[in-house]
Amino acid sequence: MISIVIPVYNEEESLRPLVASIQSALANADWELILVDDGSDDASAEVGLELASREHRIRWLSLARNYGQSQALQAGFDVARGDVIVTMDGDLQNDPADIPELVAKLDDGYDLVAGYRAGRQDTLVTRKMPSVVANRLIRWLTGVPIRDNGCSLKAYRRDVIRRLHLYSDLHRFIPAVAASTSGARIAELPVRHHRRAYGRSKYGLSRVWKVLADLLTLKMIHTFRERPLRLFAIGAAAAALTGGFFATYTVIAAATFEREAAVQALVFPSAAALGFGLAYYLFALGLIAEVAVRERRARYRLDPFDLRELSLR
Repeated sequence: MISIVIPVYNEEESLRPLVASIQSALANADWELILVDDGSDDASAEVGLELASREHRIRWLSLARNYGQSQALQAGFDVARGDVIVTMDGDLQNDPADIPELVAKLDDGYDLVAGYRAGRQDTLVTRKMPSVVANRLIRWLTGVPIRDNGCSLKAYRRDVIRRLHLYSDLHRFIPAVAASTSGARIAELPVRHHRRAYGRSKYGLSRVWKVLADLLTLKMIHTFRERPLRLFAIGAAAAALTGGFFATYTVIAAATFEREAAVQALVFPSAAALGFGLAYYLFALGLIAEVAVRERRARYRLDPFDLRELSLR
């Protein structure tokens, strides 16, 4: 079964043609459509419930408020029953006719197939240019060569989705997260992109800062997830250098200041002690984190007999 997960936010006009396009594109497939209402304040809920009542393969989920696209996708992932999960936008800019090709590409041994928008139909200044810069930055920081992280049309094996937990705006970085945490094999295919026919875009330039914050978080996870001691050691080294700087000035003050001034100059030794104490504390935290990671790794490690049995299967 193919599970198609689509977040919906104020898309009352596009829901009916969207469902019709999916039914046409997947006429010969076993599928379910999960529409997740992310706190819409128009008639999207009424239209979605009507469509679900007419077609048993359509499921309508309503969130209590507007949580964001990542949380809406996670809600859909949690209830999806398919072996393959496809995500796309609900504004008709993605074309459901591309879904069969993405799903077929998974059979070539890939875990995730990401679409990239060929001939993207969006505004240049507010959509295309920021997207180009963001994609290059994401590729550089994560090392995962995805050319269009902003394209929602992607196909996943169920095992990849089960290892994910989305929050904030991490839906943009699913390929990078999947590659770093589970070694997912990723392929790309060009997909069609249409002009928005109804409503208006829910994103603007204001999302840039949130994306940068999430990208920083992802980079930290990607780099230090298996070696947390490195992260804490960097902080400990910086704190120790600061402590050494103030310790040097303490010696200089004791050697050059007049006796009364030297006795009163407590700021340098106090700052040095603080720096060295912070360095020790950070290094100790790094050791604790390293032990925790090693215990988690040992807990989920398969023995040779388990590996042989899996290979035979």
